[in-house]
Amino acid sequence: MATLSNGHVNGHINGTSMPTVGALKRFSHIPNAIEVPVSGGDEAVELELVDLNDDVTELCTLLDNENASKTLWLTVALAYAKQHSLDLSIEIVNRGLQSLNKVGNQKEKIGLLSLLCWLYLWKSREAPRLPREGELVSEAKTKEFYLQMATGALNDASRVQPQFSPLHLARGVLSLLRASLQSSSSTSGNTAHSEKAESLRQALRSFEDAFKLSNGRNMFAMLGKARTFFALRRFEDSYRTYQDVLSKMPELYEPDPRIGIGCCLWQLNHPDDARAAWQRALDLNPGSQIAKSLLGLCSLRDAKQLPVDDPKFHSSYEQAIKDLVQKTMDSDQLNPLACVNLANHFLDHQNYPMADKLARKAIELTDTNAITSDAWYILAQKEHSSATPDWSRVEDFYNKSENSRAGEKGYLSAKLGSIQVGIAKNDKTGARFKLEKFVQQHGTNLEAKAILGSLFAEQVFENELAAVKEDKSADHKKAVAFLEAVRIAWKDPKRNFEPDLNILLTLANLYGTESPDKALHCLEEAKKILLESLSDDEKYLNIEDEEERNRKQAEWLPPPFLNNIGCYQFQLERFEAAVQSFQSALNACMGGSAEENTSTDELITTISFNLARSYEASQLYEEAEKVYKGLLIRYPEYTDAQLRLAYLTFEQHDANEGAKDIETLYNSNVDDLDVRAFYGWYLNRTKKFSLDPAQDVEQRHHKHTLQQFDKHDIYALTAMGNINLKCAREMPRDTDSRKERRRKVYETAFAFFKRALDLDPKNVYAAQGIAIALVEDQKNVNDALSVFLKTKDIIRDSNVLVNLGHAFAEKKELAKSVEHFEAALARDRGDDSVVLSAIGRVHFYRGRQEKSLASMQTALHYARQALELAPDDIYYKFNVAFVQIQIAGLIPGMAEQKRSVADVETAIEGLDEAITAFSELSKAKNPPYPRQDLEQRASMGRTTVRRQLDRALQAQKEYEEANAAKVAETRRLREEIQRKKEEEKRQADAEAEARRQRLFEEREKLATQAREMAEKRLQEEREREEAEYTEDSDGNRTKRVKARRGGGGGGGGKRKKKDDGIVSDDSDAPRRQTKRSSPDDDGAEHAPQKKKRKLARKGESKINSKYKSAATISDSDEEVADMDSAHDIRADFNNEESDSAPQRTQIIDEDISMDEAVDIDDEEEEEQIVKPAPRKKQLRTIADDDDDDENEELADDFAEPPVKSAQDGAGAAGNPDAGIMQDGVADLSE
Repeated sequence: MATLSNGHVNGHINGTSMPTVGALKRFSHIPNAIEVPVSGGDEAVELELVDLNDDVTELCTLLDNENASKTLWLTVALAYAKQHSLDLSIEIVNRGLQSLNKVGNQKEKIGLLSLLCWLYLWKSREAPRLPREGELVSEAKTKEFYLQMATGALNDASRVQPQFSPLHLARGVLSLLRASLQSSSSTSGNTAHSEKAESLRQALRSFEDAFKLSNGRNMFAMLGKARTFFALRRFEDSYRTYQDVLSKMPELYEPDPRIGIGCCLWQLNHPDDARAAWQRALDLNPGSQIAKSLLGLCSLRDAKQLPVDDPKFHSSYEQAIKDLVQKTMDSDQLNPLACVNLANHFLDHQNYPMADKLARKAIELTDTNAITSDAWYILAQKEHSSATPDWSRVEDFYNKSENSRAGEKGYLSAKLGSIQVGIAKNDKTGARFKLEKFVQQHGTNLEAKAILGSLFAEQVFENELAAVKEDKSADHKKAVAFLEAVRIAWKDPKRNFEPDLNILLTLANLYGTESPDKALHCLEEAKKILLESLSDDEKYLNIEDEEERNRKQAEWLPPPFLNNIGCYQFQLERFEAAVQSFQSALNACMGGSAEENTSTDELITTISFNLARSYEASQLYEEAEKVYKGLLIRYPEYTDAQLRLAYLTFEQHDANEGAKDIETLYNSNVDDLDVRAFYGWYLNRTKKFSLDPAQDVEQRHHKHTLQQFDKHDIYALTAMGNINLKCAREMPRDTDSRKERRRKVYETAFAFFKRALDLDPKNVYAAQGIAIALVEDQKNVNDALSVFLKTKDIIRDSNVLVNLGHAFAEKKELAKSVEHFEAALARDRGDDSVVLSAIGRVHFYRGRQEKSLASMQTALHYARQALELAPDDIYYKFNVAFVQIQIAGLIPGMAEQKRSVADVETAIEGLDEAITAFSELSKAKNPPYPRQDLEQRASMGRTTVRRQLDRALQAQKEYEEANAAKVAETRRLREEIQRKKEEEKRQADAEAEARRQRLFEEREKLATQAREMAEKRLQEEREREEAEYTEDSDGNRTKRVKARRGGGGGGGGKRKKKDDGIVSDDSDAPRRQTKRSSPDDDGAEHAPQKKKRKLARKGESKINSKYKSAATISDSDEEVADMDSAHDIRADFNNEESDSAPQRTQIIDEDISMDEAVDIDDEEEEEQIVKPAPRKKQLRTIADDDDDDENEELADDFAEPPVKSAQDGAGAAGNPDAGIMQDGVADLSE
């Protein structure tokens, strides 16, 4: 039946409407008229099926009264369906079923029931998805309504004939249509347990059954399988099934499997191949609306991949919309794919009414989830973009868009839109929760990571401004991680993402002071993007110098942005770059990008102060003073500028004048905490040290600040902690009471530091104070070391490195201690005697621990450097003397091999200096150690240590004198051995060179001989060739022909060999080699017999054989000579052959027995040895002396050389004309 075997399975791919009825070929078998037989006679009523009446009551009554057959009912119903009168067709089918019920033949109903099911499915395709506005749900005839009606008709048909093949096909299509209306019930997005997935599996089983019942011939069942695979997102299986259908029915284009192939290729990320498939479908069926729509979608995709500023973008986009999408709408206004594409176009152009209308139309017409989801998303975007959005409605649209694709892992854009609605409704906690879950499921989605990172960053920034701060370190790490993942993805060229300035600025704020290098990197990357946006400006194109052009362009960037870059550069001690950034920011404020408003003046003031600080750090003090003074002219009460000027005067110019300026500044700004802190620094530099913290003037100043101005002043708390810490360090600890007092002062310092940290958890200076107290008071080096290492990563201060050096020294990790002390020297403490003394102390510890004289000498070097920087410091004098006397005590105990006379003499000199120093220190007003101890050390140095050094010096001299002779003898022996080795090497090289030269000469000689022999042989060949020619009577050169001598019977012909061995004298017979005639033959004339030789192998016994060798004997002397020459050459070659060559008979003169020789006719043939195959030894041609004359006369008888044959001697005897040479030595026969 045509209706049951045609049409797209589940409609067109991606949910397009059916083609116009006139274009369908499925109803081509319906006749224009039918005849209805009249019961009880032979008459019939003719019914026209072209222009049908809208009232089918009379027609159905006629068919019912005449008991029309099932076929007539079907034909009339299909005629109405052909004209797209589906409701009338359904009415006719129902009347037909009622008529057949009267007859009682249930099997006749199967055709009508199956047609009724397909008609309901057709109506479902055209019905709206949701009730129209104002329509009651109970009265609305939606897709679901017609699917229920189709289900009822299908169940009735199944009761009549369950195994009817079209019913399985209809059940599969019904399941597909029902799945398009279902959403996943699984919250995780897994389709395995959803109702939709169950419907799709049911459809797959139904199509399998239909395919099996047709014995594999139902291609529409295969199309249904392919469509089901596609809905299950098994695109590879769907693609293979569509290909199978196309291979079996290449002429099929309604429905067209090429459309499905293209959709699968599109989903498999082969857009070019998909376009080719759809273009082929359009070529075969120019009226295919679905092919036009999909090709339009491809063109839209290509256009949107171009940058917006690309000249081709607008032309490509408009071409795709007008020529493809809009034309499709004009020809088929019920095409939902064209509706949704055009709605998206109107949304981009902010034509919201048209976008709303087309999106709702697409929702009503389609039965494809993707189109439904896109349409709901367009409605959500339209509402979201309005001036006053209804957030509940927007969220509802986003949820519907997501649920429409829930069976396909949801719609990511709709999910993000729903999350954005939550953020807009200030439900940030819920939005973060949804985003975290979203990122876990879709880890590669950058939009979600960017939004989530921004939410965490916002929390961090809000906490910094809050009065009561919370620990947001976890949120800080998450924000950095998500935003960094987005930034890294920008660098991947395959992902084609453009950098976002907001993300870079957020990252810079997150890094802040903790990671200024990373913050600066983000800002510089943002600056590069901004400069690229200005690169096409005509006013910069004439500047050739790139650096100058960038500087000019930077003046048009936002001044706060440039100021932040300068601040981070200043923090990283890149002072020159900071100066340039601040200068560019000032230029931007004065004539660049800054807007004229009240905040501009404040911005200029701040940037100017930062510029002066950069000048100051760059040691451009005059430039800094100019800027400070300029600020004070504009703002005389600018305290910060006054403070910096007073500092520069105190440090760089006149200290007394600077002190007056500081006092003046302090007196005029007593209540300014910054000024009070600066005045505390001034007191620290000018006060006299006291072991009692209560008597310290700086202590009293900071205490007054805490009591009278701000009890939470962090600088004052930290400074008081440092004062107590220093006092505790210098306190004596010789008695228990002093130790207890010292411990309490440490506790006081610890309390101040703890209070400062409670107020500011990021106060690294307070943290360092606590770590120092832990080391000095509690000897808790490990905890202190962890604090120092953390502060090292936060601040770039040499004090941190010095503290680390002390901590590692306490842990006996002396190498690391020296490393950090030297790093502090290299940074800004190069002339710090304290650090130099500390390095000397570490080397002293190492020398005493390892008993190393080198380490002791290094310690003495650093101690002297410290003393040079502070020559009046008695502690540094004591350190130098102490190290010198320790070296003097170390030298006598060392082995002679590890010291030298110079070392001992230097130690003696150092001992004398140490004795003098100890004597002077013992007489000082405040000696570093008790006077008695110093005097005892000096006395011990004069007596015991000096005597030990004298004995060590004498012993060292004797050892070195004795050792010098041994060393000289050893050196002499070593040099002698070395000379012998060199002489042997020279001789060996000379011999090798002589051998090489000798071999070279021999090779040259052999090559010369070979060339001479070759030339000689060539000359002989030419002479022999000349001898063969003569001049005839006409003067022409001709080959010499010699007369042939006749046989005994006369005649010049060759003799013919008879079967009995008799030689015929027939002159016409060709000459052949013959046997000798028997002596008993009558009438035969016998020529005188000559002695002949027979060649035999050495040691081979004489064997008489009837058969002789068939080798042809040449009578030419020239050829014999040629063969001799060839023998010579081959003999040379054979000497190099391997032993694996075939064994051949060797001919040696001594092995030839005269008794084995045979006679040969001297009139016919001459004796010759045919050239054998190559051998290791040279073969020789043996001939009788008696035959030499005859061989001269027979030189021209045989011009051709013998030809080698594959036959053996016996076989060749049967061919008297064959010239054969055996592998062995040829016998000489007649």
